[in-house]
Amino acid sequence: MTTGKATINRLSTGVPGLDIVLGGGLPEFSFNIIAGAPGSGKTTLAHQMMFALATPERPALYFTVLGEPPLKMLRYMQQFEFFDDAKVNSSIHFINLADDTATGDLEKVLKRIVAAVEEHGPALVFVDSFRSVMLASEGAGSSYLGLQQFVQQLGILMTSWQATTFLIGEYFTDADPNPVFTVADGLLWFRQSTQRNSVVRKLEIMKMRGQATLPGLHTFRIDHDGLHVFAPAQAEQRGHVLPRVVNDRLRMGVRGLDQLMGGGLPRGYSLLVAGPSGSGKSILASAFLAEGASHGEKGVIAAFEQRPGLSHSPAVAALIEAGHVSIVETGAENLSVDEMSHLLLNEVRRLGASRVVIDSLSGFELALAPTFREDFRESLSRMVRALARTGTTVLMTSELEDRYDDLRFSPYGTAFLTDAIIVQRYVEVDSRLQRVLAVVKVRGSAHSNELRLFHIDAQGIQIGDMLAEHEGILGGRPTRRPARSLLASTPGDGPALR
Repeated sequence: MTTGKATINRLSTGVPGLDIVLGGGLPEFSFNIIAGAPGSGKTTLAHQMMFALATPERPALYFTVLGEPPLKMLRYMQQFEFFDDAKVNSSIHFINLADDTATGDLEKVLKRIVAAVEEHGPALVFVDSFRSVMLASEGAGSSYLGLQQFVQQLGILMTSWQATTFLIGEYFTDADPNPVFTVADGLLWFRQSTQRNSVVRKLEIMKMRGQATLPGLHTFRIDHDGLHVFAPAQAEQRGHVLPRVVNDRLRMGVRGLDQLMGGGLPRGYSLLVAGPSGSGKSILASAFLAEGASHGEKGVIAAFEQRPGLSHSPAVAALIEAGHVSIVETGAENLSVDEMSHLLLNEVRRLGASRVVIDSLSGFELALAPTFREDFRESLSRMVRALARTGTTVLMTSELEDRYDDLRFSPYGTAFLTDAIIVQRYVEVDSRLQRVLAVVKVRGSAHSNELRLFHIDAQGIQIGDMLAEHEGILGGRPTRRPARSLLASTPGDGPALR
């Protein structure tokens, strides 16, 4: 005798990002717990899913207990875009269990729920707050075994009626001993991370029978649209990583820089431009976007240092105005790397962009909520890989204190994450502050090793010659080489500027 493999239908929750975290959606006919501290977003999530899933053919029942009365709850839920007044009392029915719960008689509560389910034949059942039922029964002297039997009976009944069930409860720790956690098919735990004045909402799928969920804590935000869960960047990607062809090079938009890089920046690479304040990092990034636009390529910029419209490049401001370059707004408080990754990937897809600029990593880190700064390097690595999967070429700038006793490329130890590095430095020459740059790395490609002077004028960055007659340039105070040394040296073999 052979048996076929059971197929579980997965419901789309209607909550952006949540289906990805759940591993494909919510299992139909499952028995789920939505737990967390008061104010963490449990009731909002329940209503958002209910309004997304309920139809006249698949109605929903929402039982309220000792929490908010239905009318008060509806008044607040009406503020969200997902609320649909036409569904109330047609596809969605609210039932108040406060009087039944107050008696502490679990059998009476169960009978009331059963009667309502038999009357309406719902596909979705919500009990909010289920913990109030448990507390009321404990006050009436119900035993632990009685609570366990009640939970088991409720779960069995809902499954037999082919209803997907959600119990919403205020729990402060997952260590709370409660039979409901054992019986449940799914357990969604809401948390709030508080550091100084920063409060960040996080969601964890602690349990979901029959499917692989994304592990870890996932940031979410509540706005006028409801909840938006930010899945890890790599989880939002579909398909295989696009191959990178080193022979396909992008022009940088700075005369002479392409030659120093061995022919330009390979498409799909990530480039780190590191240097001190005022060295020209943002101007180089602007030139990179403008060059792409001149060849019909769209660009996206996440500007943390200053708004692009106020940058040194009026050409980029014009490109933004014309729609060739898009800005990712970064003004949200308590930002996470996953949220920024989501915003960037969405803009890349919407615009069909092939060039992305992040200006700068220093400002990016300061914009993050404190709870995310410790894992900044790991999260940034995930974001860079996710952008690479789209085939875009990424330029990131990094603020670097100009020390002359060491040669560093990033204060975060992230230089190894990128495929190419350009470093900018200040040096003193003849009692004047001069700028120099060098191409430190272009993975899989030959490139120049020359240090070149450059200056900035109304047309942008202008690369000049080497300081061949000087030595100790990276020490910040070059000295002139002896004449004998100059005669013995061979000319540099760097590429000519064209």
